[in-house]
Amino acid sequence: METRLLQRVDPTSREPVTTEIARKLVAYLLSGTVQPGEKIPSERRLAEVFGVGRSIVREALKSLTLLGLVEVRQGDGTYLKRPDSELLPQAIEWGLLLGVKRTTDLVEVRRHLEVICAGLAAERRDETALADLRSLLGKMRAAGRDANSFVEADIAFHLRLAQAAENQALSEILSSIRSLLRVWIARVIGAAGDSSPSYEEHVPILEAVERGDAAAAREAMEVHMARASKRLAATLESDGLRQSGARRSAQSASTSP
Repeated sequence: METRLLQRVDPTSREPVTTEIARKLVAYLLSGTVQPGEKIPSERRLAEVFGVGRSIVREALKSLTLLGLVEVRQGDGTYLKRPDSELLPQAIEWGLLLGVKRTTDLVEVRRHLEVICAGLAAERRDETALADLRSLLGKMRAAGRDANSFVEADIAFHLRLAQAAENQALSEILSSIRSLLRVWIARVIGAAGDSSPSYEEHVPILEAVERGDAAAAREAMEVHMARASKRLAATLESDGLRQSGARRSAQSASTSP
């Protein structure tokens, strides 16, 4: 398969090597060289093209899998996924791959939107919305150490809260960054290995919405967003340090006799 659009990683770049590879892969997959449903080059081939180890390529592909861009079929290979009506504009969908500044901007936007939604939901919620939110919070509690189940319930909770706010523009914007939410929450829960802090932060949000207390709902959401943002920043920083170490190791190996 044609790989001429792919280039070796830049050893002088300050960007984490896995992020650089993921970004290059996104550009490559969007170039039209690979059609939806087609297999992409193997890990071995990509490692050769980029000049890195297969484990680093595998980590980059994992990011693309989380974003829903590719699908790994065990024993068969990795495929570019077919278009999904729920996939978002590329600039948002792959925000976490486009650098720290881009990530920070997206996190900031989401933080403010969620606070607004929480306040409006407290003012406008109905019994159906409350029942749905209670059910989703229960699913988060029941998920325990099942990270995938927790992530899906967490995302659904925030999207249902946005719907309860009865503001179509806000609901559509938050729905449009669903993939970002999935990556964000998965990173935080995966790094912590414990979903209980996140669950406990959702409880006062729901309680305030149930009471119809908009100010308390906004405050509870602000606390959750601040803590979640801090946890995300810590995982991204940890990833960057680990990947910088991997880059140095790769450079040392390439220069050793």
